[in-house]
Amino acid sequence: MADKRNASGRRSASDSRIKNGGKPLHRKRLGLICLVFAGIFTALLGRVFWHQTVRGEELSRAALEQQTSDNTVSAKRGKIYDRNYKVLASNVTVETISITPSNLRTSIEKAGMSVQTVADEFARMLNLNSEEISGKINKTNSGFEYIKKKAEKEEADAVRTYVDEHKLSGVKFVDDVKRYYPYNNLASHVIGFVGSDNQGLEGIESVYDSTLSGVPGRVISSRETAGIDTGSDYESYIEAQDGYSVVLTIDEVIQSYVEKHLEEARISNQLEEGAACIVMDVKSGDILAMATKPDYDLNQPFEITKPILDKHPGADEELKKLEGTDYLNKFNEIIQVVRRNKAVVDSYEPGSTFKAVVASMALETGACTLEDVFSCGGSLRVLTETIHCANRSGHGTQKFAEAVQNSCNPAFIMIGQKIGHERFLKGVRAFGFFEETGIELPGETAGVGFTEDKFTDVDLATSSFGQSITVTPLQMITAVSAVANGGYLHKPHLVREIVNSDNIVVEKNESEVVRQVISEDTSKVMCSILESVVSKGGGKNAYLAGYRVAGKTGTSEKIPRGNGKYVASFIGFAPADDPQIACLVILDQPAAGRPYYGGTIAAPVVKNILEESLQYLGVEPKYSEEEKTFAESEIPDISGKSTEEATRILGEAGFEIRIKGSGKTVTDQLPKAHTHLAKDGTVVAYTDGEKMVRSVTVPDVSGMGAAEASAILTGVGLNVHIKGAAGSGEALCTYQSPAAGTIVEPGTVISIDFSFSDASVAD
Repeated sequence: MADKRNASGRRSASDSRIKNGGKPLHRKRLGLICLVFAGIFTALLGRVFWHQTVRGEELSRAALEQQTSDNTVSAKRGKIYDRNYKVLASNVTVETISITPSNLRTSIEKAGMSVQTVADEFARMLNLNSEEISGKINKTNSGFEYIKKKAEKEEADAVRTYVDEHKLSGVKFVDDVKRYYPYNNLASHVIGFVGSDNQGLEGIESVYDSTLSGVPGRVISSRETAGIDTGSDYESYIEAQDGYSVVLTIDEVIQSYVEKHLEEARISNQLEEGAACIVMDVKSGDILAMATKPDYDLNQPFEITKPILDKHPGADEELKKLEGTDYLNKFNEIIQVVRRNKAVVDSYEPGSTFKAVVASMALETGACTLEDVFSCGGSLRVLTETIHCANRSGHGTQKFAEAVQNSCNPAFIMIGQKIGHERFLKGVRAFGFFEETGIELPGETAGVGFTEDKFTDVDLATSSFGQSITVTPLQMITAVSAVANGGYLHKPHLVREIVNSDNIVVEKNESEVVRQVISEDTSKVMCSILESVVSKGGGKNAYLAGYRVAGKTGTSEKIPRGNGKYVASFIGFAPADDPQIACLVILDQPAAGRPYYGGTIAAPVVKNILEESLQYLGVEPKYSEEEKTFAESEIPDISGKSTEEATRILGEAGFEIRIKGSGKTVTDQLPKAHTHLAKDGTVVAYTDGEKMVRSVTVPDVSGMGAAEASAILTGVGLNVHIKGAAGSGEALCTYQSPAAGTIVEPGTVISIDFSFSDASVAD
């Protein structure tokens, strides 16, 4: 067929339609375009479906976060109480200050001020770095910045006033809480402290962190984003749930006694490695006091204090040169001087205090009787080793109780041999040594002992008098408390109960007996023997008239032997006929040239702690005929009484009276009413406002015997309170308070303490 073309040579439209399936080309293109748009629309619908359905919750949350401010509100951390509900750790109200940088910058510009000016003022009021604050205000990619967490109320009020005066916006104040310790250093190693986020870092604060913390609350509020008003104004507050409180077994009063006397001992003996003390209720395992010196202020736990610098001279300057990990490592190294809880974490060779346990095992197993006789010539050879007694000339022949009184090493080597290897190790473990007690504190150690296959004859010999094994102070006092209480080994504990915010008990810790380690009969015999150690033997410096103190001295030479470094200790309990409390004092490494026997320097500390603690607990003294000269009575209140009546009242109480002034009515008295004074002591009564007409300078009676010292003090019109083993002519005055040379009123009570020298005590 001939090709049909028009005049221009092109095919006709009808021909084009035929060649393209009967449809014009522009319609096909339109269809393609529609198809493309349909695909795009379908994809968009799918994308919308994906965002609304699959990611809807996530995007809604993100949008809400852009439009809201969500701040955590700290829960009130539970308190920590002593056993009598005295607050040892509490909370104070503080404020957290934060900013919305863009809003604050805008308001600063409107006020005609500069960012640096505001930053300088904030830094001055909050004691912060000005450059850091200006950097936070100038941030353009942040909607929220903290300026200061836990600002004191005075600081927050100053900033608030400044913001209001200059009509600044974008600054937010949120109530918060901060941990506060009203007694500062008291029981610092027990209580512990929290970090800036209120998380427990040490002690009970750490172990019971989840109990104390509670559940934080939240404040969710609307905010502007990039300067655009959201058109809404709301705030949602989710209340925080307060934490539970922890009630300790610690008694704040006894704890304060312990810390006072322990710190005095640390300073006076120039202890190079510090000191530790534990006071325990022998019938329950309650820890009434636990202290380590030196210690630290719980309100400033990161402070570099003098004891730290004494141990690490120049540490503060060295720290300033360090950063990052190097700084943290060095800081953690030096801070252990005051952070380490020697009573729980450290182990030591107990020395002769361990003989109280060995003697108990010997009697309980039948290995020894009270009639057994031991001969000491000053040393004893075991295999190839010659082991010396503290008394190099020897104790001669002695019975069992005398061997304990004399703290005779050769005798105890023989006692250990009678017990035998297997029974010795079994008995020691029964008393709780070489395993953790489970006390509610971090870092407890178990001590180091022997296994049956590596326990040689020499090991048995040295272990029998408390060397070659290590124990913790906590294990030691727990074991001796079992010796005292009828043989029952109690699990020691520091937490008495958990209470809610209304002080309703939600959890109570009962006394837990682990096992009975010796019989009650053996316990009674040992109480009597250990009492004789104090009344007749090497523990004489722990003697306390009226209270029948039982105890044992200890002195151990630190490894390597021959280095002249010692640990002096004493453990005592009272009253011996009905034990109530036990006290262990450890004095670690007295300075070279200082006395280092436990019976000389540790026993008097235990005596002082027991005296004050027993009186505080209301344990009445029972004086023997020989001790009645030490008996004291409470002074009656004669204020407002006539001189005749005052004379009669004091006379009936066993006191003399000295009247000052010509009046007929008593207006004041010295010593004060309700204090204690020895019988036949003198009470000075002032009449009609009369005050002392003269003063008295306290004489120096140090180094004197009791009779001489008392005569001198009473001779100048002063009263005397005698402490220690004053009944023996060998004991000399080693301490007086007020000190010699002090100006006091007539009738003032002067406490004088008597101790024996190293030559008179046995360790």
